[in-house]
Amino acid sequence: MSDQRQTWHDKHKASLTKGQRAADIMRNGMGSWPFVGGFIGFMLIWAAINTWALATNAWDPYPYILLNLLLSMLAGLQGAILLIAAKRQDAIAAAMAQHDYDTNLKAKEEIELLININRQQLEILNELKLLAAP
Repeated sequence: MSDQRQTWHDKHKASLTKGQRAADIMRNGMGSWPFVGGFIGFMLIWAAINTWALATNAWDPYPYILLNLLLSMLAGLQGAILLIAAKRQDAIAAAMAQHDYDTNLKAKEEIELLININRQQLEILNELKLLAAP
């Protein structure tokens, strides 16, 4: 049977709300090359359709005011999502730093205990040498 101890990060991930998970998924998606490529492709297609359909019935003729509106709304939404995700990341970093600090304090106590035990053992060895000396 494998050891199934959960790390702090696993426990934290399990405690996330649906909104926090959604923000992380969206942040990871929007911060990727496939998103950038798809976004550029979308804009090129939009511009091409509305430029070539200019003579007929383009739904957003040049200067693409509807596209500009959509881009502005997307920028506002992306900013909020990135801030939510950054805020959560800061909280995670602070909690992990506190955990590291607590671990370091515990390790320091244990090291000091081992040093004291070692010091006592050296004293005992020195006493034994004195007793064994002729």
